[in-house]
Order: sequence, then C-alpha cells, then structure tokens
Amino acid sequence: MKKVMIIEDEKDLAGLLAFNLEKEGYAAHCVHDGKQGFELAASELPDLILLDLMLPGLLGTEVCKALRKDPRTARIPIIMITAKGDEIDRVVGFEVGADDYIVKPFSMREVMLRIKSLMRRFEHEAAPPALFSIGEIVIDKQRHLVTSAGTEIELTSTEFKLLLYLAEKKGRVHSREKLLQDVWSYNNAGDTRTVDTHVTRLRGKLGAPGDIIKTVRGFGYKIEE
Repeated sequence: MKKVMIIEDEKDLAGLLAFNLEKEGYAAHCVHDGKQGFELAASELPDLILLDLMLPGLLGTEVCKALRKDPRTARIPIIMITAKGDEIDRVVGFEVGADDYIVKPFSMREVMLRIKSLMRRFEHEAAPPALFSIGEIVIDKQRHLVTSAGTEIELTSTEFKLLLYLAEKKGRVHSREKLLQDVWSYNNAGDTRTVDTHVTRLRGKLGAPGDIIKTVRGFGYKIEE
C-alpha cells in the first residue's frame, strides 16, 4: 500500500484529504506542523507528500528545501497545496523542489488524479542505486565518496566521474575518444593521453583494488572484476 503524508495545518482539510486517499487505497498520515512533518517524512519515507505552504513551525518552502537536501527524502514526489495562486508563488514552489502545485479551493478528484499521475511518473523514473560496490571498491554517488579496501580515497571530481562511468558500465570497453566525450565533455577528440594520465592516477589512488580497471591495448579501458 502506497503511503501519502499530508503536511497541512487545517485539520478539517487534512482529514478530508486523508479520507479520500484511503478510499483510493492509499495509507494516509496527517501532520499539522512543518518541523514535525519534515522529521516524520525523514523517518517514515512516504511514497508522496502533500505539503501546505503556510505552516506553523516551519514554512512549506523550507520543509520542501530540507526534504530535497536530505538524501533519504530527496526523491520523494511533493505536491504543494496552497491558497496562494499567483505566478510568483508557483515559481517559488517549483524552485524549492515541488513537483506539482495545487491552489485552494480545489477539486478533490483533481488532487487524486494528480497524485496517481505523479506516482506513475516516479515509478518509471526509478533511480539507480546511490551506493554500490565493485570488487573492493565502494562508490557512494550521493556523497561523492569512494572507499577502496575499506579506506576512504580522495579523488578529484574528474577521477570520480571517470571511475563512476566505468563502474556503471562494467564489462564494456570504452575508447579513449568516447571517454573524452562522456567524462570530459570534449566534443572533439583531443589529446587522448589525458585519459591515460587520469587512469594511471586513479589506479594509484585505489591501490591493489584498482587493478579492476583494465587496459584494452590500442583502444581504451574497461572495468572487469
């Protein structure tokens, strides 16, 4: 059962939303304070959040920004519900990370349809795992951290991008020209020794586990366990 959190200080409206959500087969949880709403969302991880703009404790815009900054809640779909319907208010809502925006008074049927639509969209946009390992190397995509044989490794931004690119396409061979285009964003294949230099440095920093980065003579590189 999909969980929807309603962060709304108008208790009658929150109750009505919860009633209609439960009729549609969702589990609904009402919170009437912004700060408490953020804390519960971070611990309960609902599938979608209905978020009022004007809230006690913490404004809806601040709640939304906090949810987007926290890796646990960054991808939860958020529909902002507010009495403010001016264009500038909608723009601010989207700028802080809302996925949709509904102005009071609203049709309950429209809210339910928007929830279903947003749920479907996010289900099709499943994120790749933020943390994965290959051999003795562990890559944390969200925190931009890499450990090799249990030791945290300090990589430059380009080294991190290069390692992540090869790891996500494990087993595939990539030419030096292709790596220059996709990792360095070079439209023209320039000096491919740039790639060789970075691979050498990357292997050195990773130590023995870095041997999974294989050289394909005369062509390029691949990661192979």
